[in-house]
Amino acid sequence: MMFFAATGGTVPTESTQQAVGYPTLFLLVLVGALVPVVPTGALVSSAAVVAFHQTAPFSLALVLVVSSLAAFLGDVALYWLGRRGMRSKNGSRWLRTIRDRAPEERLAQAQQKLDDHGIAVLTLSRLVPAGRIPVMLACLLAGMPLRDFARGDAPACLAWAVTYQLIGILGGSLFPRPWEGVVAAVALTLVVSAAPGLWRRVRRSVAS
Repeated sequence: MMFFAATGGTVPTESTQQAVGYPTLFLLVLVGALVPVVPTGALVSSAAVVAFHQTAPFSLALVLVVSSLAAFLGDVALYWLGRRGMRSKNGSRWLRTIRDRAPEERLAQAQQKLDDHGIAVLTLSRLVPAGRIPVMLACLLAGMPLRDFARGDAPACLAWAVTYQLIGILGGSLFPRPWEGVVAAVALTLVVSAAPGLWRRVRRSVAS
């Protein structure tokens, strides 16, 4: 894979990395959108690090297009499955997955923001760690049509891909070796992802 080849072992040519790496990135981000346990942000940042060190033109642009498109298709597919689950008598395992990953407090906040800002809240939902699923569930419960969801989700996926790609470019620019940049980008991505949860815990402990 394009973004794992830099971590050690025999380094393939750039053309080989691209031929394998871009489809792999697309597949992993797509699966990560459907199964919200895959660290897709770290994948995009890692891919951006390796693309930053490549000489081939448009490498970074391809990472952006591939990751944002995969995220969008995964979101739309998950939303479609959720709507299908809500219409069925007994629901679906996809809908249960969405519900299980949307705490009541976060869901209530997402519903309030959806009422206040409409589909514009979708853009922020992908930029806030763990914010995507509660907003998606709020859209499902509000009966938002798939077309409206897709219209709001498209810029959200693009903004998400740009954000994590910038993290990767930062990591790639700080270190001369790609694998060092990958480690830095992954570490920074994990810090960004964990920070909001830690902040909420600190606030609850102070309030209590």
